[in-house]
Amino acid sequence: MTPQFLIIDADDTLWENNIYFERAFDEFVQFLDHSTMPPAEVRSVLDAIEEANARIHGYGILNFGRNLRHTYERLAEREVRPEDLETVMGFARRIFDCPIETIAGVPETLAYLRPRHDLTLFTKGHPDEQRLKIDRSGLAKYFEHTAIVKEKDCEAYRRLVAGRGMDPARTWMIGNSPKSDINPALAAGLHAVFIPHAHTWVLEKQEIAEADGRLLALERFEDLRKHF
Repeated sequence: MTPQFLIIDADDTLWENNIYFERAFDEFVQFLDHSTMPPAEVRSVLDAIEEANARIHGYGILNFGRNLRHTYERLAEREVRPEDLETVMGFARRIFDCPIETIAGVPETLAYLRPRHDLTLFTKGHPDEQRLKIDRSGLAKYFEHTAIVKEKDCEAYRRLVAGRGMDPARTWMIGNSPKSDINPALAAGLHAVFIPHAHTWVLEKQEIAEADGRLLALERFEDLRKHF
C-alpha cells in the first residue's frame, strides 16, 4: 500500500478517558442529592455549562472540576460552603490518579502501522494534562509527531496538514468523535476513519457529514490493520 498520513486521536481512541469523567459525575450527583432533579436533568445543566465554558477555558480535568463547581453553585439546595466546593472539585482531581488504560489492540496495531505509514497523534485539551497522559500511556514512541490544540476544528486540521506537508489525498483522521475527529477532517478535504466508542462524551456527538467516499467506519481500532 502507498504510505499514508495517519492522524490519530488520543482520548477514547487510544485509551479510555470519558468513563472516568462519568464516574466523577456519578459521585457529584450523589453528593448534590437534589430533591427533584434526576441525574439526566442534572447532566443537562452540566452539559450547558461545559459547552459555554469550553469556548473560554477549553477542555481537561481542571476545567471539568470548574464546571462541576458551577453546576453545584447553581443547583445546590443547601448553603454553598467552601468545603463543599472543595469536595466537588475533588471528584474531578481524582481523575488524575486513574490509570491510563489503553484500548484493546492499540499497541499492537500502532506497532504494525508505524513502519508502513506516517503517524501523527492529534489531541485537544490542556497541554500539560494531555502530555502527561501521552507520557503515561507509553505510546509516544509510535508517532512521528504529536500536536495538542485547544480545539480540533477544520482550520486546526488545515494548519496541521500544511505544517507537516501532508498530501490531503493520502491523509486520514482516525477517531471516535464525529464533532472533533470526523466532520472537521472531512470538511478540510481529508479522509476519515470512524471508530465509535460506547462512552463518547455527549458533546462530541454529531451526525456525520456527507463524505463522498472518504469515510471508513470500523468496529475496533485493531481493524485498521485490515485496511492500512
